[in-house]
Amino acid sequence: MSEALETDVVIVGGGNAGFTALHAATERGRRVVLLEAGTPDLAGGNSYYTAGATRITHNGLDDLRDWLEPDERWATSIVPPYSADDYRADLAKVTEGRNDPELTEVLVAEVTDTLKWLHGKGLKYRLMYERQAYERPDGSYLFWGGLHVGNVGGGEGLIADHTRAAVEAGADLRYGHRATELIHENGRVVGVRATGPEGELEVRAESVILTAGGFEANPELRREYLGEGWENAKVRGTPFNQGDMLRAALELGAGRGGDWETCHSVQWDAFLPENESNRELTNRLTRQSYPLGIIVNREGKRFLDEGADFRNYTYAKYGREILRQPGSVAWQVFDAKLRPMLRVEEYDMPGISVEQANTIEELAEKIGVDPAALSETVRDFNASIDRSKTFDPTVKDARRADTTPPKSNWAAELETGPFYAYGVTCGITFTFGGLKSDTSGRVLDESGEPIAGLFVAGEMLGGLFSKNYPGGSGLAAGVVFGRRAGALA
Repeated sequence: MSEALETDVVIVGGGNAGFTALHAATERGRRVVLLEAGTPDLAGGNSYYTAGATRITHNGLDDLRDWLEPDERWATSIVPPYSADDYRADLAKVTEGRNDPELTEVLVAEVTDTLKWLHGKGLKYRLMYERQAYERPDGSYLFWGGLHVGNVGGGEGLIADHTRAAVEAGADLRYGHRATELIHENGRVVGVRATGPEGELEVRAESVILTAGGFEANPELRREYLGEGWENAKVRGTPFNQGDMLRAALELGAGRGGDWETCHSVQWDAFLPENESNRELTNRLTRQSYPLGIIVNREGKRFLDEGADFRNYTYAKYGREILRQPGSVAWQVFDAKLRPMLRVEEYDMPGISVEQANTIEELAEKIGVDPAALSETVRDFNASIDRSKTFDPTVKDARRADTTPPKSNWAAELETGPFYAYGVTCGITFTFGGLKSDTSGRVLDESGEPIAGLFVAGEMLGGLFSKNYPGGSGLAAGVVFGRRAGALA
């Protein structure tokens, strides 16, 4: 059985970028059909699995009060300003200068106003105390790392708010519909074909906006583009991002944008049986307090600088470092002094992969690592710490461990039992390669000319990220370029 629809705009993918494009289009009076591969209980794309953190520019807490949910802790909180220059510099730093300069300028210039616009449509935001601030001895809070604001209710709240606004605007939301093909006639894209619960669906429209994510849930494509071993990574988010619409656009002659050889990947619970696409635990399966301790592999050796920078600037590249280790597994190690500082929502979650012991040697035995090797690693680490510096996780404290590899900041002696080891592997979030577009989301062909009727936003838009990623800039890019695409479609 087949069905045919006609509308003004069809959007493929019901995550943060797709819904933002929908809001922009319906605001202009456009009729919108949104196709989402997931059924209502599996919808929301990768956005559902996030913590909702969004990197914006601002001048400090006074600049945010009018549109964030109030919190009694504001009175004792320090929220450092985060300028446009800071944003540009962070993107250039973590991508090693491979970020597209024109896309970057638009993102930096428009992200804060776009969040305020979404707030006006009912999306709720707050300061992220539990993820982006430490409570100091005097009871005050200092935010760090340039990432301060997130959705109320995390990714689940983000998608619930988006959906409510879309329904209120009268959009046609079609769940369980997987887009399979772009319809191209007379030199322009005029619709999409999809399969759904009732069979085939053809939606004809003046404009098609692709917001269906990358190819991170497809093991074969991961191996093809990211390299051998990537088929073993765990999928953090939606299982529906298989790369179908990327391939459909490329078959029409769309140009590739960004870095197709790297991705966003994090340290992820290694041994929980349900450690892929977990709708209940979502982002709680990440392990992001690693800058406070050390990370060792199966040989009991450290292999990266845990304190190279704030977590926001290293977490998205350290997943691939875990993947390269024997068995694609490692352990984050902390002692009793550090344990209370770990993120509660991640390190106290049900079923967490953790071992605990009163001595380092006993801990090594529990995790299957040679006790002598782990003991030597910890001894060398402890002995190399610069004790002239004070340990302070709210700043880059230069408390260095001068060993191999060095730890540049936050080196704290592991000496007080009990000791803890959290098993981690590589969790893939999204792929950085996508479609080439202009700054308004119009998909460009290989010669740089727009493909009439075709737009892109979200993780399908290539060009902003390479090798690494500043935390919160993915949701930021989704709203900025989703809004721009919806404003033209």
